[in-house]
Amino acid sequence: MIRFTFLLFAIIFVSCKDSASKIDTAQNNELVVSKLINQFKYNANADPLISVHRGGVGLENYPENCLETIKYINDSIYAIFEIDVAKTKDDVLVLMHDNSLDRTTTGFDRLDRYTYEELLDFNLVDDFGNETDYKIPKFIDVLNWAKKNKVVLTVDIKRSVKVDEVINTIREHRAEDISIIITYDVSQAVKAHELAPDLLLSVSARNHKELAGLLAANVPTQNMLAFTGTMLSDIELYDNIHKLGIKTMLGTLGNLDKQAATKGDSLYGVWHNMGIDIMATDRPFQAAAALNTVK
Repeated sequence: MIRFTFLLFAIIFVSCKDSASKIDTAQNNELVVSKLINQFKYNANADPLISVHRGGVGLENYPENCLETIKYINDSIYAIFEIDVAKTKDDVLVLMHDNSLDRTTTGFDRLDRYTYEELLDFNLVDDFGNETDYKIPKFIDVLNWAKKNKVVLTVDIKRSVKVDEVINTIREHRAEDISIIITYDVSQAVKAHELAPDLLLSVSARNHKELAGLLAANVPTQNMLAFTGTMLSDIELYDNIHKLGIKTMLGTLGNLDKQAATKGDSLYGVWHNMGIDIMATDRPFQAAAALNTVK
């Protein structure tokens, strides 16, 4: 009888513990699911958006991947910001696009050969070669500023960084509601979703084949923001993406931005009318001004 009572107690205890664990898990998942998953669902009546490439490029005295540049642009227009996350010798996550410091700072050699403290000896340089007083920012500082100011970031994770390092940092700073993880192929999208099923992902859907591959993978469409490349695709692709409830993003950076600069900024409105919801651009002020006229 004693043995039976003990066994019954053990079963009840394990059952209650398992139930509590499931409840805790459900509550945690509910707490951390990014609001962006609903916010970025396709809506035919939604206003077009601007995504600022590398946090802002081509601006005199304001370098790329620089917190001060992001603040400067954010003071003037509503936009989301694409940033690049790399890692220092002592495992500090920072904003930097290149492997080398040469192009964007007063330093030289590879970023990962320096500790963060050593990087403070260098200043950021703008795209015209002008040295500024700004320093390479820590990822956590940009996250915290963006969270405080409700600014959405699309996070491009460089090869020196593991995806889970970035996701863990986002979680530690409770920045799920302002963070989108960029992926470049189906395998990256699947891995990122496995690590963070609660986050919105930018996925590569440049053509019908890539879209089909994503749909065949274990990534829910609600977690997708479709990057359709840096060239225009056929309107049917954009329509098919929209039918799935997914927003489209076009990389106008490069040739398309140059076309707009020479043929007229009204092209941004033309591309929006073709089915583009977000313009990832190197010309945020001009694109925003043009898109304001089509809202």
